[in-house]
Amino acid sequence: MAVKISELFIREKKPHQGLLAVEWIAIGYLVFTLLMMVLLWSKLVNPEEMLKGRARFLLITLAFWGIYYLRPCRLTMFARILIQMSFLGWWYPDTYELNRMLPNLDHLFAGWEQSLFGCQPSLLFSQKVPYGWFSELMCLGYVSYFPLMLITYLFYFFKRYQEFQMTAFVILGSFFAYYVVFVLLPVTGPQFYYLAVGTEKIAAGIFPNLGDWFLTHSERMAAPGWSDGFWYHMLDLTHDAGERPTAAFPSSHVGVTTVVMLLALRTRHKGLIFTILPFYVLMCFSTVYIYAHYAIDAIAGLLTGALLYYALKAVWHRYLKG
Repeated sequence: MAVKISELFIREKKPHQGLLAVEWIAIGYLVFTLLMMVLLWSKLVNPEEMLKGRARFLLITLAFWGIYYLRPCRLTMFARILIQMSFLGWWYPDTYELNRMLPNLDHLFAGWEQSLFGCQPSLLFSQKVPYGWFSELMCLGYVSYFPLMLITYLFYFFKRYQEFQMTAFVILGSFFAYYVVFVLLPVTGPQFYYLAVGTEKIAAGIFPNLGDWFLTHSERMAAPGWSDGFWYHMLDLTHDAGERPTAAFPSSHVGVTTVVMLLALRTRHKGLIFTILPFYVLMCFSTVYIYAHYAIDAIAGLLTGALLYYALKAVWHRYLKG
């Protein structure tokens, strides 16, 4: 059922009591990271700031719950979920603060990549397709990540209001599932590992174990392609804002965009499907092209994205029945 603008401010007859499912997921992840902090406390670089960040998250979450409590309507419900989505940009670099305490595993993943493909696709892709227009398409695909989620969320909010909380639950649940993996599985990806090792050694099939190198190093390779391109610059701004040596396996960019694609297909709305589809295809290739991921990361992202979509949908339906 489509939502009219005038309906956004109408007080709900049956307001939601307590925290939303997406808020519980975020708090559950907060508890998980607090436990990790306790285990790693003596090694953490900025534990006090990490605690302050979590306190701010809780205060803001409770504040938006309070706003909804005072005026329970669709607009304040939208705001509650949107603020949780906006926090994803803070939770992501926070994974680096935890996983850099663990030994780096890139040498294993680069070795598996070599065994599977006989080369390093991320190193060779841009060399085989060096054209400026192709580089711009790859950069455009990569930076479309959050806009694609927002478009899908807005579609469900305005066109299928009864299902929009489910949409947010599946998307946010997917993110936090990936974040748990990123904390426990410290893989930085080619843009960090290749630079630390040297591309000559990588091309020769030499993949040394860097141990705790990324505990104190966060330098990354510049993305390949047309460095004067508009979307190249947008990609650079995105990376400068929040990129860290973390979150390579599996590719959450491919995984979450797979979730978004499946949510679009679920609507059977041609306009939404054909808006998401070309960017989804670009995303699957761009993560490897710009050195962000190994090819096995992208493949794993596709598979786990589909798995998370169906698993979290099942959890949501059980949540509604419970």
